[in-house]
Amino acid sequence: MMSEEQKDALLDTTIEKITSRKLLVWAAATALMWYGNLDSADWVIISGLYLGGQSVIDAIVQLKGLR
Repeated sequence: MMSEEQKDALLDTTIEKITSRKLLVWAAATALMWYGNLDSADWVIISGLYLGGQSVIDAIVQLKGLR
C-alpha cells in the first residue's frame, strides 16, 4: 500500500510529465474566467505572472546550460 507521500510524489511526477505547474494554473484560471468565476483583471495578472515567470526561468536555465 502506498503512503500519502508516495501518492503525492507520483502525482507530482505525472503532472510534471504532462505539463508544468504554471501552465496548469494558467489553464485553470482561463477555465474559471470562461465560466465567470474569475474577473478578467485577475486573469490578466495571472497571465502576466505566468509569462514573466516562465521567461525568467527559461533565461536562467539557458544561462546555466541546463538544457
